[in-house]
Amino acid sequence: MAVLLDFEEPIGELMEQLEKAKEISDKGEVDMSKSIRDLEKKIQKKRKDIYGNLTPWQKVQVSRHPERPYTLHYIENFTDGKFIELHGDRNVKDDKAMVGGLGKIDGQTVMFIGQQKGVNTKMRQYRNFGMPNPEGYRKALRLMKLAEKFNIPVVTLIDTPGAFPGLEAEERGQGEAIARNLYEMAKLTVPIVCIIIGEGASGGALGIGVGDKVLMLENSWYSVISPENCSTILWRNWDHKVEAARALNLTSTNMLKNKLIDGVVKEPVGGAHTDWETTFKNVKQAILQNLDSLKKLNPDQLVETRIAKFAKMGVTN
Repeated sequence: MAVLLDFEEPIGELMEQLEKAKEISDKGEVDMSKSIRDLEKKIQKKRKDIYGNLTPWQKVQVSRHPERPYTLHYIENFTDGKFIELHGDRNVKDDKAMVGGLGKIDGQTVMFIGQQKGVNTKMRQYRNFGMPNPEGYRKALRLMKLAEKFNIPVVTLIDTPGAFPGLEAEERGQGEAIARNLYEMAKLTVPIVCIIIGEGASGGALGIGVGDKVLMLENSWYSVISPENCSTILWRNWDHKVEAARALNLTSTNMLKNKLIDGVVKEPVGGAHTDWETTFKNVKQAILQNLDSLKKLNPDQLVETRIAKFAKMGVTN
């Protein structure tokens, strides 16, 4: 059975009933076809009811679902597996939490960059849980500059709980590396499309998040701080994370309303983890549509419009 979140317990009960009905049907003792159809309809309706009324904290939980597709899953699907990964920042080492390289999406060459979390315990440790070090952001910048040199658009896929906060990362200039990316991305002369596919936390997300178009998957989140860390700072414990999630306005709906992103990409009912193919199709369509519109602008227009967009954020009359 699929991994279920705590608020999905009603769905889990129905799925157990469905499995039992299928077992009886497989034995051939009783015709269970009508019961199976009814249960499948009930599951679909219950999932639609639950996912139509998610709280901000529940959306945070969905964004972290272990069966949700990660950056490399998207890239491999978009490029039919023909993806050339490029490594290293030419200074310290190759940061496995940040991946990037060249691939073709519908015949168009794109520089893909994104955080990779890892699909199991061993790979999560290998990928540092999707938390890049300074060399990860410097690798990302190197690839962006390479894309600019050959007039190749950039697509970033954001999914990180934040930049790595370790002492060694700070010693190697974590803050400077992220700040440098913000500065350089603002004036990059090729189209940039950024998509938050899961977690978009703090400067770790912003380090590859300055784009002409910034999009979010429906059940992703984007904020200066995670609900747990916000709760820890304000209340000295994690007990108020639900309240913090609501106050932070971190959902895709809130972000679009506050004009901090440019669009929301729909997810299948039940979240991206329930239907990878539909999710890939929706994200791919959003990328292609935005790249088509951005290609009509010349480099000067791209930079001017991008800077103006971010300069207006947070300004009130």
